[in-house]
Amino acid sequence: MRIGIFSDTHANVEALSAVLAALKKEGVDKHVCLGDTVGYGANPNECCDRVREVAAFTILGNHDAAVAGRMDYSYYYDAARQALDLHASMLTAENLRWLRSLPYEVREGDVAFVHGSPINIEEFEYIFAPEQAARCLPEWDKLAQVTFIGHSHLCKSFALQPDDVHEVVAQKFELRPGHKYIISVGSVGQPRDYDNRASYTLYDTETRVFEYKRVAYDIDAAAQKIFTAKLERNFGNRLFIGV
Repeated sequence: MRIGIFSDTHANVEALSAVLAALKKEGVDKHVCLGDTVGYGANPNECCDRVREVAAFTILGNHDAAVAGRMDYSYYYDAARQALDLHASMLTAENLRWLRSLPYEVREGDVAFVHGSPINIEEFEYIFAPEQAARCLPEWDKLAQVTFIGHSHLCKSFALQPDDVHEVVAQKFELRPGHKYIISVGSVGQPRDYDNRASYTLYDTETRVFEYKRVAYDIDAAAQKIFTAKLERNFGNRLFIGV
């Protein structure tokens, strides 16, 4: 089975539309969303509607949890908090119910899907460096063979052995026996790796081959919506440079 995995759409419907069109061309068998459909951008309802329509399942992200009243976000910085407040007021009752129902984790055989670190999943901890991935080693026996995560907005992969972690520096690779993997799939709607194209990924469960993919989208349209909404202008500016 070929799975199209994506995360962190952040209410950017232009980026999401481009990713879903690319996944259709890829001919994937299933779509999986790793969360944060809302936050930052101008189209939370449209993005929720599209994700609900196509995804076999969606994981709860921290921004989703905040908007759905499932976590305290009073410590978020002002602009992010104001965006979440705005989205909470904009979302339809149906989309709010959907966000409130999302799971923290889904496991299918030897594959796990979460938003942040697979350890303390309700804390939404980041993994974007080997030393952070190494914090999972004490839980080696509980880790899936491969765990797909979002949250960091970075395309990063880590191969774990019981006493070692190293970063996998490749756009496409086969999972090796004797290792476990934590793979961060990047962001659809707000990439932060200085590549402004929307990120999505492919995983073949038969061949155990994983691949990062990028697709261009109408950044100007997405940014202009942010500029005209009651949102921090930097949420739009950063789309152009991918940070």
